[in-house]
Amino acid sequence: MSAFDAAAVYDPDRAGHGRNTTAHAAGELASKRIIVGYGFWIFLLSDIVMFSAFFATYAVLVGSTAGGPSGRELFNLPNVAIETACLLLSSFTCGLASIGARMHRGSWFYGAMAATCLLGAMFLGIELHEFAGMIARGAGPTRSAFLSAFFTLVGCHGLHVTAGLLWLLTMVAQVFAKGYRADILRRILCFSLFWHTLDIIWVALFTVVYLMGAGR
Repeated sequence: MSAFDAAAVYDPDRAGHGRNTTAHAAGELASKRIIVGYGFWIFLLSDIVMFSAFFATYAVLVGSTAGGPSGRELFNLPNVAIETACLLLSSFTCGLASIGARMHRGSWFYGAMAATCLLGAMFLGIELHEFAGMIARGAGPTRSAFLSAFFTLVGCHGLHVTAGLLWLLTMVAQVFAKGYRADILRRILCFSLFWHTLDIIWVALFTVVYLMGAGR
């Protein structure tokens, strides 16, 4: 055995140096992912507080129709059900995209992101069609306090979905240009949290605004 081989065998500090470095790097990446996810959840909680204020405002003003139409006369539940199905299904495809990104599976990631974008665009299209139809019937946001609260609450959620679609396209472009870098994967994690939160808010919105409103 040569002197170099003997040193490699009998020097415990040298022998474990490579493994310790790898473990430290993996731990650092994991901690960054946890810290970024935790920090983004704090942002999402602040967004949820804002929506809670809009929900409270709507609950107070839902009966203030000023002699105009109420939700029972305006809401088309079958269309809203299709709208809801699109958004909930997009949450599933968004989860598939996150898995594909972590596994570095391009076809999986791009396909799931394309499906998420398409379903989100369908959701927005149905919502805009609903808004246009209500305004054409004279039930715009200035008609009554109820409609002002409705357009503010539902429209704010629609703006968030629009921002999410723009963010989705940005993430696809970044993965295409730079690959599955650790910082990009963390951004995809934040996007997924954002998109799933929009689904949770919509479930509450669908229940409180549409189902309860149509049943009044």
